Order: sequence, then C-alpha cells, then structure tokens
Amino acid sequence: MKLIPLLLAVCALVFATTAHAQWQSTTYSIRGGWSSIYLSGDAKQDTLDNIFPASVTQVWRWNPNATQVQFTESPLVPSAGTPEWSVWKRGLPLESNLSQLTGGSAYLVKSAGGSDNTYSVTIKQSPVPPAVSWVRNGANLMGFPTFKTGANYPTIASYFSTFPAAIAANAKIFKYNGGELGPNNPIQVFSTTSERLDRTQAYWFSAEVVENFYAPLELSVSNTNGLDFGRTGSTVTVRVHNRSNAVASVNVSGVNSETSPAGQTAVTGPVPLTRRVFNPTTLVWTETPITAAFSQAIGPQSTVELEFGINRAAMGGDADALYASFLRITDSGNLMDVVLPARARKASLTGLWVGDISLTGVDSKVAGSVGSSTPTTFPLRTLLHVSENGSANLLSQVFIGQLAALPNDNGICTREALLKQDAKADARRLVAAHMPLDRVIAGAGSVEVPGTLKCTVAVPFNDPTNPFVHQYHPDHDNKNARQQPVGAGDESYDIVRVCTFTFTASPPPGSTTTTSGWGSSVLGGIYTETISGLHKEPITLSGTFELNRASEIGTLSQ
Repeated sequence: MKLIPLLLAVCALVFATTAHAQWQSTTYSIRGGWSSIYLSGDAKQDTLDNIFPASVTQVWRWNPNATQVQFTESPLVPSAGTPEWSVWKRGLPLESNLSQLTGGSAYLVKSAGGSDNTYSVTIKQSPVPPAVSWVRNGANLMGFPTFKTGANYPTIASYFSTFPAAIAANAKIFKYNGGELGPNNPIQVFSTTSERLDRTQAYWFSAEVVENFYAPLELSVSNTNGLDFGRTGSTVTVRVHNRSNAVASVNVSGVNSETSPAGQTAVTGPVPLTRRVFNPTTLVWTETPITAAFSQAIGPQSTVELEFGINRAAMGGDADALYASFLRITDSGNLMDVVLPARARKASLTGLWVGDISLTGVDSKVAGSVGSSTPTTFPLRTLLHVSENGSANLLSQVFIGQLAALPNDNGICTREALLKQDAKADARRLVAAHMPLDRVIAGAGSVEVPGTLKCTVAVPFNDPTNPFVHQYHPDHDNKNARQQPVGAGDESYDIVRVCTFTFTASPPPGSTTTTSGWGSSVLGGIYTETISGLHKEPITLSGTFELNRASEIGTLSQ
C-alpha cells in the first residue's frame, strides 16, 4: 500500500520546548485488546510503565514522515521495526524504542482482555498548540480538539463541514473499538452524520487531500510555543480565521494549570494575561486584564487578530518563578475546544537600564512666581546598572563591548581602557551628560516594582562640572587675587543632588507605554530631585522616568 504520510508541525514544537510548564489531565477510556488514543500534550515527565496501568501491555506511536513514500505493510496493523511505528512493550526493554509520550501524536494501546473490558486511564500532560498536516493519498492517524456538550461530542459531519473533502464518498474513516486486530477492529465509520468525534481517540483518515485542517476555526500564534512570554516578552498575537461562509464567534477565557507533577517546576500561579485593543482614534493601545471570558465575532472567510499582553507587575515570587496557565478558545457552534499554553518567568532586573527622566516641574524661587509646572518637558538621559545582588548604581557613562580581561567576554564597563583594544570599533558608549564625569553613584534602596531608589550626587565646589566653576574667569576659578586656592562658599559652592526613583506597578500618567513589558523590559515611575547649593533654598524638581533594558549582564567592570 503506497502512502505519503503526514508531517506533524507540532513535532518540531515538542522538541523545541526544553521544559514543561502548565498541566492538564485527560481521562481516556481504553478497551481490552487494541484501542487508540490521541494526546494533545506532552507527558514526558514519567515513564510509560508508570503512566499506564498494569493492564496495558503495549503502546505504539504513529510516526508520520513526509519523506517516507511507502510501507511494506498496511499502517492499520502495527509492525515492529518499521519507521512509521515506535513501540513500548511492558517488561521487554530490548523490544522497545518508545520511552516518552509526546503531544500532538496518535497511539495504539494494547490492553489485557477483550472489547468487553474497559479501563480508565488519566494522563497528566502539558498541552501544545494544535497542528496537523493532511497528505494526498496518505493514511492519516490523528485526533481533533472537539468540544464536549454534556455527554456528547459533535458529529464528524458537523465538525468537517468546512473541510468536506476529508469525509467525501471516496474517503474512508476507521476507528478502534477494542478486541484483536482484524475485520472488526479497526472498523470503518460509514455514517458521519451520527458518529461522534471523540477528542481523546485517534482515527484513520484516508482521503485524497492536502490540508492543515484541525478545527473549523484556524489559529495561528505569533509564538510557536503558544503564549510564551519567557522572562522579557510582552505581547503575543493570535490570528483566528473563519473557514465558513457564515459569521462565527469565538469565546476566549483563561484556565488555570493543575499542580505540577513530581520532579517538574512548580507553578507559582496563572499568567496575568491582558487583552490589548488598539484605538485608531487616539492611536493608543489599551490593556484589560482577562478575568472573565470575552467573545469576538469573525466575518465569513475572514481573519481577526487578537492581541494579548502580560501584566508583569502582578507576578510575585522570586526571580525566574514560573507562571503557567491556558487560554481556552471555543466557538459559538460548540465544535472546537482548544487550549493554548501560556507561560512566563518572573524577570530578574539585573543588568543595564537606559532611558530618560522627563522633568515636568521645577520649584520657582522668584518672588511672586506661582506654580512649578514647566511649559514643556525636559529630558535627562539616565543610565542605571543593577548587579546580581540587587545593588544599583547611577552612571555618568558606560561602555558595552568585548572586555580586555580574559576570556574577553562581552561585558559592561565604565572606562574605555577596560575594552579590548582591537574590538573597540564594535563597542558602544552611552553618556548621561547632566551627570558628573566618570562617576559611579551607589544607590540606596532597591530597584523593584514597587520600590524606591535614592542616589545622592555630590558635585564639589571645585569639580570641573560645577556650574559655578570657570577656570578662565577670575571670579569663578576658586582663586583669590594672589592666585591662591579658596574654599567652598567663596567663589563656588558644593552642590548636592538627591535623586529619587519611585518604581510603579504601572506606567505613570502621560506615558505611552502599555502594561505589557512593564516591570521586565521596561521600568519607570515617578522622579523627584532636590538640589542644594544652587540657591540659598533647596530646589525641588519632579517628573516621570522610563528605562529600557539594554543588557542583562549583572557585572559592572570599573
């Protein structure tokens, strides 16, 4: 029998994912003899010996391969040693080459007894985004994310109404109903209008089609791992395409993860997802926490884009804490039920942060002057470095490039001399012109959300950057008529700037930054500064600040 088997796109996804995150249990009803199941998620956390009860003696996984053009035997009958099948046999490790259960895969399961014996097997798994490929003249063993209304799944005919070629007269569908392999197992499905499509089972489809159909509404996620925000991600787009000729509607809701199985990273809590909507009038994105289900209408043969963000300010716990949950998407026709994995890690704030202070208020010391608001904002470039132990330094300049010290890794330093001589052309220099030259000002407090950092910038009376000093002006060179040095308060004054950064859980008023990314890739809040020495009374400045992460390197070379 010549076949061109399918290549499941999800296989690449499974091997690209390095760790499980969210968990959901699915219960399968397995009969004695041969049954089929379909896993919508990975269950790699345990061995097959432990996952399946002792009544299960063999498990065969269907391995589609688009480069394989024919089989020596029918794929309806598993045959050891052929590339289209991987097998696990209880107690026979030398005859087994299947060691893990991967998501998006179909399995044949052999159990003790006959079709009258029924076993209930619950498998905890980490769901993956659905993906499947149909191949012309191929035998496709697959399952589908159908919606269960009460005790019933949708009929095959209703589920495939937008993909009729799969169930056309010349197509064949088989299902397993227990017992030994033979004429009655698997058995052909003849009535697609009455046969229910069970999402926990796998079915053989033989149809002359080439397609990627897995549900009446097609989902395309900008991140192949689902809503994976990692430690610094801020937005994910989900495109939903309506295959039908009628208006459809999707219902979207958040679903919590189950507890992690033994040996897996504990889930701190659900991902604090937000829905992002763009206002074409104000040209601003608004973000709303997803605390309840919402619906989205989709026109016939149309596509909508759903934007999702993350409120990292709502993520507590230690750095790198795992947050995991699901985004559940169903349709108004009660046909499909897809859960997209959502995961994020609490970001460490270690590294270099670069941005601007926007001054909007200055206390006036002019008699009769009212108010402190400035007619326009005034920017002050800000360089802030956070070390691995949480201490923070305000910098006047910084270099990012290959360091001179062995092993010549890329790093961050405060002096050009610390860069590798022949790599300086590729290095970057950042400067905060309003700060004293070549200074590293240690901060008191912490860089966290919420949190406060206070940095005291001392500018001595004889510092070259002191605004009272002018070495060529006899009244501002800190020398008397005899060219003898004079102290502070004669011609210039000691200046002290106390800079206070108050980090807020959300963007400050007037900010164009949205919630997504705030607290991980973007930090900011309220800025105040008190300057002593410029006037007989302290001068207070106020405004806001926003900093963007420029590097995650926690070591600052000085």
